[in-house]
Amino acid sequence: MRSTRRASRALSLTAAAIGAALVLSSCASNDPPPPLQEESVASLERNPFGSDLATDGTPEPGGTLIMAGQGVSGFDPVKTSGGLGIYDQLLKVEPDGTISPYMAESMTSPDGGTTWVLKLRDGVNFSDGTPLDAEAVVFNVRRHMDNPTAAGHAASLPIVDLVATDPLTVTFTLSSPIGEFPARFADPFVAGSFVGALGVIGSPTAIQQYGDDYNRNPVGAGPFKLVSWTPGSQVVLTKNEDYWQKDKGLPYLDGFEYRQIPDTETRFASLQNGDVDMIGSLFHSELIGGIDNPDLNVYYRSGNGAEWLYFNQTEPPFDDRRMREAVAVGLNLDALSATQFRGRMERADSYFGEDSPYYNAEAGASWPQYDLAKAKALVDEYVADGGSRAVRISNTTAPNRVKFAEFLQAQLTEIGMEPTVEFFDPTEFVDRVQKQNFQIVPYAPGQWLNPYPVVYDMFHTDGQANRGKYSNPEMDALLERAISTTDDAERADLYRQVQQLATDDLAVVWYSRGYHSVLTDKDVKGVVRNSGGATYPEYLWLDR
Repeated sequence: MRSTRRASRALSLTAAAIGAALVLSSCASNDPPPPLQEESVASLERNPFGSDLATDGTPEPGGTLIMAGQGVSGFDPVKTSGGLGIYDQLLKVEPDGTISPYMAESMTSPDGGTTWVLKLRDGVNFSDGTPLDAEAVVFNVRRHMDNPTAAGHAASLPIVDLVATDPLTVTFTLSSPIGEFPARFADPFVAGSFVGALGVIGSPTAIQQYGDDYNRNPVGAGPFKLVSWTPGSQVVLTKNEDYWQKDKGLPYLDGFEYRQIPDTETRFASLQNGDVDMIGSLFHSELIGGIDNPDLNVYYRSGNGAEWLYFNQTEPPFDDRRMREAVAVGLNLDALSATQFRGRMERADSYFGEDSPYYNAEAGASWPQYDLAKAKALVDEYVADGGSRAVRISNTTAPNRVKFAEFLQAQLTEIGMEPTVEFFDPTEFVDRVQKQNFQIVPYAPGQWLNPYPVVYDMFHTDGQANRGKYSNPEMDALLERAISTTDDAERADLYRQVQQLATDDLAVVWYSRGYHSVLTDKDVKGVVRNSGGATYPEYLWLDR
């Protein structure tokens, strides 16, 4: 245990809700790039994606872990981003992107993807003592189906019928075959920018009891129960003594506290100072800072996931491909890496990482390269045809975001655009982006090894995370075929075509590979993460 750690901690409040659905971010740092340590993040093989449970030692039960993050907006699965810890999901995404059983025993299709049969485990109860049975699953899924604004509404659209065929079995009938349908029950992120997780199940009794106030009074079947939530400050959870995995000794912790610290620098400093035990981050600067600190454990994996610029393609100037291309060839990635990523940025040319079976090397090689003269010429041509040089950059007021926005403003000015920057508090910023009230924004959603639902939501005309309203019927057809097929080789080929078409259309402009990292104190053990970077709190324990 390092000397900077606080000597003691009062008997703690507990908390939980590791998950952020909508994270619109650049990964800027306020610090200048260091003169040394110019190796890339990808070259630092010593940092695993999660703990090596075999060498972590024997888990020690008890204690309260404090985690810091950007915050949550509530706990109702149909409307919010928080809840991992209060809820478990029916199925689980493994680190390699495959789907495996969790609260459910299985999900299989007898007919190639049109009918799916979900089998539940016997004896799983919500923390209020009521059973998590087939009727509870039907009740929860119908909440998404019946509400067009629900987080999982888009995920539920193919469902034409669902029925509890016995107390532990739900049968789904779809409008057409969907090979990736189980993924809709495995994503632990409840809402926001992507298709909501249909497998996050709340107590029907509590939902009916609290009505609209259920968002503040959640009841799930996860390892923890909500004690209190102070919006903008902290979430406190305590151990669920009737947890369905209690026979395995889970959860190990007595409590979990989640503190809202939206500023990147402050959050990282809180970990370094020993004020918190753990932070989860999409921000590259925190990852690099953690790698440089031998007193911290850093967990990350490259693979899929990227950071990019979204364009509003429903209005000028970015409804014109020339202006999108001007940004693509006019963005100096060497300067971006040096000034914003401490010289270690891993460039991206696709959502898929180069080691992904979905990556298209030819499409990656055809991604536009930096060409200042070409960028200026494209802008001038657009203006000569009657277009305007004016561009609005939307961003939040966080200090690291301000620095990135200033960099982007300078880059766009250099290529002949006339950019202004709008800064908003996080809540208003998210609202504006969701309503397409922007022209260009930085975006970083996280990291999933399974391309569904992220890629579908990014590029399909009706995708929930298609913030720029990009639309191409050819893209829609490719994505619909990709989610429908049960053939892995065909699916991979279709996603490679998706990458090429997104490159051809410049649907977005990629700039950095995404690294959804978790940084912890040395005494935090049992870090188990899924392919999106979410940490399962039931396995965490403290070696103190």
